[in-house]
Amino acid sequence: MKKSMLIVLFMIAVSSVFPLSGCSISKNWDAEVDLLVVGGGTSGVAAGIQASRMGIETLIVEESTWLGGMLTSAGVSAIDGNHKLPGGLWGEFRDSLVSYYGHTDSLRTGWVSSVLFEPSVGNLIFKKMCSQQDKLKVWYKTTIIAASRINDKWEITLDTDGSTKTVKASVLVDATELGDVAKMCGVRYDIGMDSKNETYESIAPLLSNDIVQDLTYVAILKDYGHDVLIPRPEAYDSTLFACACINDLCISPKEPDRMWTKDKMITYGKLPNNKYMINWPIEGNDYYLNILELSSSERKDALDKAKNHTMNFVYYLQKDLGFTTLGLADDEFPTENRLPIIPYHRESRRIHGKTRFTLDYITAPYSQQYKLYRTNIAVGDYPVDHHHGRYHGDESLPNLYFYPVPSYGIPLGALIPEDVEGLIVAEKSISVSNLVNGTTRLQPVVLQIGQAAGVLAAIAIENKCKVEAVSVREVQKKLLSANGYLQPYLDVEKDDKRFPVYQRIGSTGILRGEGRNIGWENQTWLRADSLLLLSELDELMEFYPAIRNKLQIDGKNVFLKDVLEILHIIQDGKQAVSYANVESEARNLYTEYSLGTFDLDSLLTRGAFAVLVDGILRPFDEDVDIYGNQMCNKN
Repeated sequence: MKKSMLIVLFMIAVSSVFPLSGCSISKNWDAEVDLLVVGGGTSGVAAGIQASRMGIETLIVEESTWLGGMLTSAGVSAIDGNHKLPGGLWGEFRDSLVSYYGHTDSLRTGWVSSVLFEPSVGNLIFKKMCSQQDKLKVWYKTTIIAASRINDKWEITLDTDGSTKTVKASVLVDATELGDVAKMCGVRYDIGMDSKNETYESIAPLLSNDIVQDLTYVAILKDYGHDVLIPRPEAYDSTLFACACINDLCISPKEPDRMWTKDKMITYGKLPNNKYMINWPIEGNDYYLNILELSSSERKDALDKAKNHTMNFVYYLQKDLGFTTLGLADDEFPTENRLPIIPYHRESRRIHGKTRFTLDYITAPYSQQYKLYRTNIAVGDYPVDHHHGRYHGDESLPNLYFYPVPSYGIPLGALIPEDVEGLIVAEKSISVSNLVNGTTRLQPVVLQIGQAAGVLAAIAIENKCKVEAVSVREVQKKLLSANGYLQPYLDVEKDDKRFPVYQRIGSTGILRGEGRNIGWENQTWLRADSLLLLSELDELMEFYPAIRNKLQIDGKNVFLKDVLEILHIIQDGKQAVSYANVESEARNLYTEYSLGTFDLDSLLTRGAFAVLVDGILRPFDEDVDIYGNQMCNKN
């Protein structure tokens, strides 16, 4: 026998006893990418676009043939919140809608929102945005079967339209509707309402439970101009909807303070081109289901009941309220029944993350255990809004109808699982309390969460480091460069030169924002035009503790000369610079940012103070950890 044959036989014999490692055998992967995003929904499409823009080879796998998730596939095409905070990809998407329909006013077709559009148009926009990215691929009709982390790589098994494929990736993003990938990967999570003894939220229930928000199969109706009455659906019961609006059938409404006429109700979600979004929360097509832990087949059977509930409501609108010319649109969804591809899931599993974002971090961000506001990667301004009207026993639950909060920022640590490496979690499965989910679930916020997930993944891949080791400030700087918001300040528009300055200073805490509730609006202001008070220098002293005993300022307000002296003390301690150099830098900043006359004896505004501190000291360049703690000692 030839020597070469003996060697082959020996290797076969050895490998049967001692299997060769994965590094020794080259597996025939169907795809090997830097980043795999599971779910082409609202956050998934944003994560994929952002990462690919940063040069990362990215693959999105999506179970349907649409992109956009709740904004498109679920038909929730009336944007809630962030109308004055058009950050990042959320702003790009809105601009694309304006361009498509011709004018901003063309999106104001209903009264529930300032941005309403046809779901099919949103899908086209997202597909166009993805097609423009050379580094991005999308596989449709694809679901995940298995995931394992081996040698710092993810090995993923997928079902693509009936065919099994395998993908290798460095980082994995769970952008599924219900956090299914997080569960598959072994991430710990919560479902339902938290106990106030655990989250310390005063309005949380005393005991935890597994009650989630109602979901909704939205209906997109179209005015056909003639009678399109559908057949009477199975088990039709008009009493389920009798008090959806003011009418003769309504005797005892569950929400007497929220009753409108039928014409007001139907125009709630009026869309362009004479269509109507029916996502009506008042005894309408909301439906209670908790399908989170069900199998795929069990979920399908349960969701069929939710579909039937919506068909019953459509029949009620036609038969009992007289909207006989309004029928399910035949030019929206590629489904046999003309209902959306997926339901609108308001609630998901909520992971245990590096940090947990609770209600108190929204209502009183500066007095909590951690300085999470320093780590913000997305902003929101919608109130806490929970839908429990279809849960039997909802009267025993906390009243969470538009609970007022200030606008807020979401901390980076909420996207990073506590105990699974190489995974980032987005969509509605981030590490928040049940109460907070009632505001972070809204479309613009979820788009921003996805964009931040894309940035986080891209930096980890580029730097060849663990996700949890990525610099918080590096993520934030990349988001700012992409026109994102870190702090929900309304003082200036995002294209103003001072915008990134205020965002950076707010993220250090050297100046703090002020939250306000004005009517239906939840706002936060840096109060840039207000005069700086001596008492407001406390945070500067906390950031630079060495100056605490060196300040010699009398009075209530602060003059420009006082601030320059403070800045000189700090700078001189860091790199031995003269007062003249500091004053020269300040003069240049006054000119660059049009701050007015450079008068040493003038009182200083908070905005001018922000510009000077940011431009001279650059405190935002000093990194913080995932909890907002400063990473190094200051002079």
